[in-house]
Parts: sequence; C-alpha cells; structure tokens
Amino acid sequence: MATEIKNRNNLYGFEYIDEDRRRKPEGERKTYNIKQLWQRNHEIVNLAARGFKNVEIAEILNIDPQTVSNTLNSDLGQHKLSDIRLERDEEAKKVSEKIRVLTDKALNIYHEIFDDESGELGLKDKGNFATSFLNEMSGLRAPTRIQSQSISTVLTAEELAEFKERGIKAARASGLIVNIESGESK
Repeated sequence: MATEIKNRNNLYGFEYIDEDRRRKPEGERKTYNIKQLWQRNHEIVNLAARGFKNVEIAEILNIDPQTVSNTLNSDLGQHKLSDIRLERDEEAKKVSEKIRVLTDKALNIYHEIFDDESGELGLKDKGNFATSFLNEMSGLRAPTRIQSQSISTVLTAEELAEFKERGIKAARASGLIVNIESGESK
C-alpha cells in the first residue's frame, strides 16, 4: 500500500514534502500539570529572592540550571521577584524605623542617667550602665549561653537523709538558714 505524501507547511511557514517526525501526533503529546509548574516557578523566585544563586536553586529543586535561568529571566519571574524585593524592602524600612525610635528612647534614658544631679546613682553605677548600654547598642554584648547537665541516681532513704542534713548544715554555716525559736516572732 502506497502512502500518499502531501505538501504541507511547517510551523515556520516553510513547505515540506515528508512527514514532520519532530512532532508527536495529537494523542501522544506530553501534557503538563499547570499547578505544579506554577508552584515550581514560585519556589524558584522565592529562593532567588532569599539570595540563592541559579546553580544552588537548581541543586535544591533538582532541576536544570537553564530552567532556573529561564524562569528568573521571564517577564513573570522578573515581575514577581521585583514584588518580593519591594515587599522585603518595605519591611526593612519599618524595622529600621522601629530601631530608630527605640534608639532615641534609649539615648534619652542614657542622658537622664548621666545628667542626674540628684546623686542617687554613683559613678560606678553610671559606668556600668554606660558599658552595658554601649555594648548592647553596638552589638558587642557577650552572648548568653545556658549550659545544663543532669545526673540521675537512686538513693536509699538513709543516703537521702544524710544529703539533706549536710545541705542544712552548709546553709546554716553560710548564713542562709537562721534558726528561729518557736517562742520568738519576726
């Protein structure tokens, strides 16, 4: 059976004789889940807004770096990235304004303490305040770190009574516990 070959125009308007085998027939074409593509575009744009490079984004999302580049360079990607950056910049302005207001308040308190002529605060107190204030404002305050350890043990009633007695004796010796006779009142 001979197949009839027709002259056709391809996608670019050129006439060809043979069947265009580059394209799949209508029923075999690949379909895309638009929601997944849209979500992936948002992931790419959000990672870019957070400062990740194209190659890093591609590795994180396990996609081709060219896909990342195409998404970010598209009109939609540029617009979305611009919106995210604008929102971030507005938030940074608000935080900066809050910091400025708090700094003004802190400086006013600082001046009140140092200009205090009532004599309630000594020079040492003012110096300690100045040091902590400057360290806090400059970001040089020593970080606070809490370290805890726990030990678990099983004690007999006698061992527990002995520990309790030793603790009470140590507290009395340091002046933390004062014996008050039952007849005396505070």
